[in-house]
Amino acid sequence: MIITRDTRFLLLASGMLLGFTFPLAKLAGIAQMPAMTWVILNSLGASLTLLTLLMLTGGLELPRGRQWRYALITGPITFASPSLLVFLVVPQVGAGYSGIMFALSPVLTLTLTRLAGMGTLGRQKTLGLLLGLGGAAGISLTRGSLGAPAEALWLALAALIPLALAAGNLYRTLDWPGQASPELLAFWSHTLAVILYASAALIFGNEAIWKSAVDNPQLAAGHLALAGLIAPLIFRLQRFGGPVLLSQTGYVAAGTSLLIASVWMRESYPLTAWLSALVILIGMVISLWPKASKPVICQDA
Repeated sequence: MIITRDTRFLLLASGMLLGFTFPLAKLAGIAQMPAMTWVILNSLGASLTLLTLLMLTGGLELPRGRQWRYALITGPITFASPSLLVFLVVPQVGAGYSGIMFALSPVLTLTLTRLAGMGTLGRQKTLGLLLGLGGAAGISLTRGSLGAPAEALWLALAALIPLALAAGNLYRTLDWPGQASPELLAFWSHTLAVILYASAALIFGNEAIWKSAVDNPQLAAGHLALAGLIAPLIFRLQRFGGPVLLSQTGYVAAGTSLLIASVWMRESYPLTAWLSALVILIGMVISLWPKASKPVICQDA
């Protein structure tokens, strides 16, 4: 993996935007928006933005060969499942705590990449990842103040978020179909997700899925716009940064969601949570800090 100024920008931008999805999911839960609506809007927003981008650049074409399999697995499974989990647990455990679950994905991603024989990390990056994990653990210890319930079911579902993210990060790297365009793969992945989930909604006749989006136009439009901004960044970071760097969007998203949930959603957090968030930030800076003026070459992808 090559860490450059561009990949740092992709990491920070995509991570900050992801941080906004947690309070938005909480608002959707308050509005009693069905989970399927949330998932469909997420992929629809990404598809519309990517379709416009591909048409403007002349890069729109049908998938070929392995690209079909990649798109079928990536969109409906590796992106939809974490989004669905976030939507389900945010009303139960709070936007801040749900965001922290994203901060656990780098360590799990690193573990999976090592098991897959994809190399090792240098001391500096390992230290950064461990600091991030320590900060996330510190915040998780304050989960009572972060709104986490006593029910083990919701805590278990929340714990599945980083696992789903890590598995998706690894799969999208291992099965990347050659020199395919990140934007094209992202478009077809999300488009197939929309087709599959919308078809399921039509087959089962769930009218509430469509009515909820119409009844909450501002919330739906916000989710569409946010998803459209995130998708191109995520796929380019996946392609050029590798699974471990991509997973560190969880650190940025965790800090961002903590701040937004506190200021916007009026969620209350103890000093321990903010100090732990600072540790996460320090770990991320150490992990991304260049060792020299030229790009830093790591061996994790």
